[in-house]
Amino acid sequence: MTSSVEERPQGRLTDHIGLGVVSARFGRDLLEEILNRTGRREKRSRRLPAHVMVRYVIAMGLFFAESYDEVMRRLVGNLRRLGSWDDDWQVPTKSAITQARQRLGPEPMKALFERAAVPLAGPGTKGAFIGRRRLMAIDATSFDVADTPDNAQRFGRLGSGPKASAYPKLHVAAVAECGSHAIVGAVLGGCRTGERTLAADLTGTVGPGMLVMADAGLYSYDLFNRYAATGADLAWRIGASVSVGHLNWLADGSYHALIYAPGLSAARRARLAEQARAGHQVPAELARLVRVVEYTVPDRNPDGDLIVVITTVTDPHDIDALTLAEAYHQRWEEESALDEIKTDLRGRGEVLRSKTPDLVEQQMWGLLLAHYAIRALLLDAADPAGYDPDRMSFIKGLRVVRRQVTDQAAITP
Repeated sequence: MTSSVEERPQGRLTDHIGLGVVSARFGRDLLEEILNRTGRREKRSRRLPAHVMVRYVIAMGLFFAESYDEVMRRLVGNLRRLGSWDDDWQVPTKSAITQARQRLGPEPMKALFERAAVPLAGPGTKGAFIGRRRLMAIDATSFDVADTPDNAQRFGRLGSGPKASAYPKLHVAAVAECGSHAIVGAVLGGCRTGERTLAADLTGTVGPGMLVMADAGLYSYDLFNRYAATGADLAWRIGASVSVGHLNWLADGSYHALIYAPGLSAARRARLAEQARAGHQVPAELARLVRVVEYTVPDRNPDGDLIVVITTVTDPHDIDALTLAEAYHQRWEEESALDEIKTDLRGRGEVLRSKTPDLVEQQMWGLLLAHYAIRALLLDAADPAGYDPDRMSFIKGLRVVRRQVTDQAAITP
């Protein structure tokens, strides 16, 4: 005989809180593994266990403008309607949530991102590859954080004295997959830490089979060589102040050239160029052979500014100059990905309101995880239909996920 009484979930009520399509990307087994590895598993039964708080921090990214307790209410809002609400269970207070976040710390969120955030595009994903190479891009941006003494000390302010920024600023350098807009590597630091310094810690996220692009602000001889050493191919824009030694023209209009280590005199650079033209090797610590592609984009550069891109792909038959120029402009997808976090998830002009540096970093990792999960969902929708993921609206995807979390409450009736 079948019982007509609906069976309630067993265990702590909060154990059944999830994030629907978002938590599908970060399953319970993965969370348990991360918590074990980072030593953040609770030693006694708690009302807000660590795996729940991981999901909660991601939910903070989805509902950035809501208060801490309101985020929790959204996650459990329809449990009563489903007949699954324990009468003695109350939504935790803001203080209890903050204490649970402090116990969790930023390490599990960072470890989860590093483990789960991998390139998403498949061979059929439109705009994701150039030939056999996956298009990737590096960029950096900053986020305003709560104006507390601890945050100001850790992250710093831009400027000084009366011209200092109103809020301390968290600096984020990131690697994104251009085809999916998924951010697959990130480093956090203070705003006085240069983006090149931060980007140096992202080399582990790229490798063979990728074409990694970056804007002129990231170029240095040392950083370029560090990324080239990963086995990835590079296409980096350089500014007018970067000296290149022209060697020979190529059939597609590009040319071979040397880039130089800093501090070399003009005479020394000229001798190295002569040595390379004669077919001799040049010392790697002094110069590197690259191919240079120069072009203008009238509708993007109305003043006719010259765009100069150096690449490790030295054979024009591998990637010709026009194809490389078109590929380089996919680098803007990285800026679009960061803008989706700053504008759509966070909200324009909003501040990461966590009061301590550890919780600021925890919140930032939650934002990155929320963005990654939504981008993965959009790619899952785009690929079977043959759409370019660029045509899938991030803000519409975000609204769908928010509705799913609120309406379904992620607890099985």
